[in-house]
Amino acid sequence: MTTALTHARVLAADGWHDDLAVLLEGERIVDLLPPADPRVREARQHDLRGAMLLPGFIDVQVNGGGGVLFNEAPTVETLRRIGAAHRRFGTTGFLPTLISDRVEVMHAALAAVEQALAEGVPGVLGIHLEGPYLAPARKGVHDPKYFHAPGSDELALLCAPHRGVRLLTLAPDQVPLASIGALAAAGLIVCAGHTAADYETTRAALAAGVRGFTHLFNAMTPFGSREPGVVGAALEDADSWCGIIVDGHHVHPASLRVALAAKPRGKMLLVTDAMPPVGADRPDYVLNGETIVAKDGICQTAQGVLAGSALDMASAVRNAVQLLGLPLEEAVRMASTYPAEFLGLGASRGRIAAGYRADLVVLDDEYRVQQSWIGGS
Repeated sequence: MTTALTHARVLAADGWHDDLAVLLEGERIVDLLPPADPRVREARQHDLRGAMLLPGFIDVQVNGGGGVLFNEAPTVETLRRIGAAHRRFGTTGFLPTLISDRVEVMHAALAAVEQALAEGVPGVLGIHLEGPYLAPARKGVHDPKYFHAPGSDELALLCAPHRGVRLLTLAPDQVPLASIGALAAAGLIVCAGHTAADYETTRAALAAGVRGFTHLFNAMTPFGSREPGVVGAALEDADSWCGIIVDGHHVHPASLRVALAAKPRGKMLLVTDAMPPVGADRPDYVLNGETIVAKDGICQTAQGVLAGSALDMASAVRNAVQLLGLPLEEAVRMASTYPAEFLGLGASRGRIAAGYRADLVVLDDEYRVQQSWIGGS
């Protein structure tokens, strides 16, 4: 059965349209057509009453949501719950993110994601392993007792054939360049993060296969006049991507505006780094044995260390407009089109266009999610 989404303000690949209907059939977008086209009239009508129809949001860093943390219960049911919580805020695709943990927890997380992908759990695109190959000096909220360089067994595990996307955040100052190259050659997306690397080490890691930077500015060496650091290398490099947390707490908006001006268009991604309070009634959760309470939108330990965020993607888009001064269409692309391209999924996701997956979100003028589709459902 073909469904026609009508009377919407549609953000297509070439900009906004008020005069197009979007035809869905099965998991795909069939076409974008004028409302008077016979195929639109013959389809089942779904009137969006003037709301904005956008490509579904893709979040590459989701630690938890719906009251659960992936580390605490790395199971398919946890992934279903996290996905359902974030879908309420427009996220139609995400990478469940495992914070540095025991090797056996990593095994369980990889197995859970494989099973979730086999079962078609809505929204799951793969996995993001944030650590444990990180630098103690830039540990953030990660527990350094888990940090180590990857051995041959772990490299074999990570490089083995797998479903979906695998993204690995590591510290280039803690992992040999040969290992970075092997991971990249096996198809993993390697990002630098939680690192004390200097500029030269970071440039060498980019040459070896690093493709991105995890939560730019946070937990990495800063940009200085004589020591450009990781941030300087990230902003100078035209080919890599940077994830940014636009919650008003992790990074000052002025710093983010400078970063946006430095990078080529399309290389900055909105991420949430979300924790269990997103989409949950309770503001508290346990991380590394410590109870953390989200207050005024901030998740932090008793010592004041940021511990992920209470941010959702609809709010990230709103903040990108209101705090960074971006046009809405660019903020939306940073939440959909650019993450899809970063993950190698740009030919099938992240746009409203014929042949693309019907992963869609409807927003009102207050950036509240009204409806969503994942694979046409």
